Amino acid sequence: MQKITIEPVTRIEGHAKVTIHLNDEGKVERAFFHVNEWRGFEKFSEGRPFFEMVQITPRICGICPVSHHLASAKACDRVAGVEPPRTAKLLRELMHMGQFIQSHSMHFFELAGPDLLLGFDADPAIRNVVGIVQANPDLALKAVRLRGFGQDIIKRLGGKRVHPVFAVPGGVNAPLSVKDRDAILSQVDEMTEVIKTGIAIGKQWYEANMDLVNQFAVFPSSYMGLVDEEGGLQLYEGKVRLVDKDGRKLEEFDAQDYLTYIGEHVEDWSYLKFPFYRKMGWPNGTYRVGPLGRLNAATKINTPMANEEFKVWKSINGGKPVEGTLWFHYARLIEDLYAMERVREILEDPDILSTDIVADSTGFVGQGVGCVEAPRGTLFHHYQTDANGMLTKVNLIVATGHNNWAMSKSVEMVAKAFVDGTKLTEGMLNRVEAAIRAHDPCLSCSTHAVGAMPIVIEMYGPDGALVHRLTRD
Repeated sequence: MQKITIEPVTRIEGHAKVTIHLNDEGKVERAFFHVNEWRGFEKFSEGRPFFEMVQITPRICGICPVSHHLASAKACDRVAGVEPPRTAKLLRELMHMGQFIQSHSMHFFELAGPDLLLGFDADPAIRNVVGIVQANPDLALKAVRLRGFGQDIIKRLGGKRVHPVFAVPGGVNAPLSVKDRDAILSQVDEMTEVIKTGIAIGKQWYEANMDLVNQFAVFPSSYMGLVDEEGGLQLYEGKVRLVDKDGRKLEEFDAQDYLTYIGEHVEDWSYLKFPFYRKMGWPNGTYRVGPLGRLNAATKINTPMANEEFKVWKSINGGKPVEGTLWFHYARLIEDLYAMERVREILEDPDILSTDIVADSTGFVGQGVGCVEAPRGTLFHHYQTDANGMLTKVNLIVATGHNNWAMSKSVEMVAKAFVDGTKLTEGMLNRVEAAIRAHDPCLSCSTHAVGAMPIVIEMYGPDGALVHRLTRD
């Protein structure tokens, strides 16, 4: 038995490794996606005042701190027994849309883009954002400005681009100024065109590479995402909808009841748990979240341009859920467009400049669940306190955790389809990494750790001797 180790997986947030086990003929028998970080946020939050969580939990991650900030604020609303005013909800959602724009744009153009635009077999020295700049400097500049636009929304509301200080239990801590509203609005048209350019590029790539798309980790599963009462895509609030592999609704429930429907399985080869739908059990109840999961769970999108793309999405698999892992990228771009359209809608709402932005508690509850759709998928924050508001228990189910089974499944399928141990190439292993990248995992969120390491890929012969080694700084 031979084993190939990829450690860490590159162009993702956080650290993980992949082990690929080969038989004596060099064919893949098994492959595993290992998350080798440990998360301690839940335990060391115990004993702290609940209202501190809106500033503690964003430190889980510098890529998507807004998602944790807002999920935490919503959980704190429940704990405190307070309902934020409408303007506060709009402002929170506006920040959330800025988060989606910066995160989704960065992923397509800078993390996935090098594979799609330069090729999976391109030289690793150029298969990165620098290579994108060299290949298409105009596109690269537009992509940087697009991400910067999303970050600017966050900064204007929360004072800084990373770890903003904005949401508080019961609302937000500052109103939106006319100056900031107009500054954001003035850029919406230009940034919308950049996203449309990305969608056009993506469609061209799919058309040219459909054979690859159709053999790259295509498998059925259930799907999860937030929706409104009519099944429309929601990212800030709504009911949690779970559909099966054929798109039939399994459940639609309030986030407060998530433990009734979601269980967590443990495997000894990963620190990251494996969530599943309790009624179907493990592993039959596994599902996918994030852009692919959300668009498969929704029945429409409530903004016009994104809904037109959504109609194209629904036609990919004849109206049934889209199963191919590489379709995550198209779904991500559709959501990017929706977020941009939603920015305009929010900023043009008559209530957006109101100073009615925070409400007082009507009665301390002591327990609450906050749920939002993070860019990477459904995010739950669950807090319990004592009578003094000190945390006694914290539970987080992070987007990447929901997709843990799907990433592991994708890794094994891609390894079996593309890796040949008798003539190993870097491009083969990059395809395995790309299966993980398609999910855009945030392993710092889902486990939390610090540090860095180079990538080392090793292949061992049946006798345990090292026969091949590749390194990447």
